[in-house]
Amino acid sequence: MPPLALTLGDPAGIGPELALSAWLGRGGADSLPPFFLVGDPAFIEHLAHRLDRLVPVAEVDPETAAEVFPRALPVVPLPSGALVAAEPGVPDTANAGATIESITAAVGFVKAGRASAVVTNPIAKFVLTRTGFAHPGHTEFLAALAVPPGRTPPRPVMMIWSAGLSVVPVTIHVPLRDVPELLTQALVEETATIVARDLREKFGLPEPRLVLAGLNPHAGEAGTIGHEDRDVLAPAVARLRAAGIDIRGPLPADTLFHARARATYDVALAPTHDQALIPIKTIAFDDGVNVTLGLPFVRTSPDHGTAFDIAGQGIARPDSLMAALRLADRLAANAADRTAAPPGEVVPFSVYAGRPRPAGAQHFDPEDEL
Repeated sequence: MPPLALTLGDPAGIGPELALSAWLGRGGADSLPPFFLVGDPAFIEHLAHRLDRLVPVAEVDPETAAEVFPRALPVVPLPSGALVAAEPGVPDTANAGATIESITAAVGFVKAGRASAVVTNPIAKFVLTRTGFAHPGHTEFLAALAVPPGRTPPRPVMMIWSAGLSVVPVTIHVPLRDVPELLTQALVEETATIVARDLREKFGLPEPRLVLAGLNPHAGEAGTIGHEDRDVLAPAVARLRAAGIDIRGPLPADTLFHARARATYDVALAPTHDQALIPIKTIAFDDGVNVTLGLPFVRTSPDHGTAFDIAGQGIARPDSLMAALRLADRLAANAADRTAAPPGEVVPFSVYAGRPRPAGAQHFDPEDEL
């Protein structure tokens, strides 16, 4: 299987130094799959010296990266040959082109079969928008790259995955006061359908179990604490179940994330960003992985930002990036196995194997905990 393509991210952020740290942690019992960084080899080598990291850097092409990986960090130059000059912690629009080109090239390598998946380092959207970047965010840009110019891009869905919990926010980076208007029945149904499909097709779960958290306290108490749960979420769940998707809800969000409740589902959908991300960042702050569902290729990312405030200090933890690399490799391998399998055969995905699925747990009622 080809190696993973790791993007540069914002070169003034912690992404490049995390790549160095990840390569240093490549061995051991939980070893990393081969990957290459798409960027400027000279910049990465300079950064390694600046941070006093004993990381040899090798300029390669994707086909030789896996062979080089055990003895050096493989870096594939940007196709334009652009050089990077970034001061850690100092975002600069002069580096926007390199950031965008790294993402574009990584996706191109995957589409050409020269890489098995894309793993993206964090970017700073405000840096890119100042140079005319027209996409709402990183994920939307990846969706646009997935199709030929002029074609409608696929709908991407953000899932944050960890060994103990997976969550999907139905609405993401929007003010709370806008959520009730944005939270339509159609949006809930489309999001849940994409999640269920990708859990089957990419994660190999033959019967994925979904739950939907309520928007209001106690999931609205039958309309006495807001009407959205009764009038929007419940009908969406009914239609999804009629379509064959195993989903329950809306359920009270305050009792949905303790250990016994988590054993009853594979992913929790939540109406708002913080409803989904607060529990997973409490449980798996260092090793949560951002997985983009809905794309025709595998894309993962560490679940954190550029951290300009600590960039260049050598203290950024690579745990989330390393988890993103491992998960991308396993998803890509699963996709390859599914391609080789006879039609209709489900290839199980071991990432979910460690999750408890006790008999009868699916009957857990969060109302019992109130």
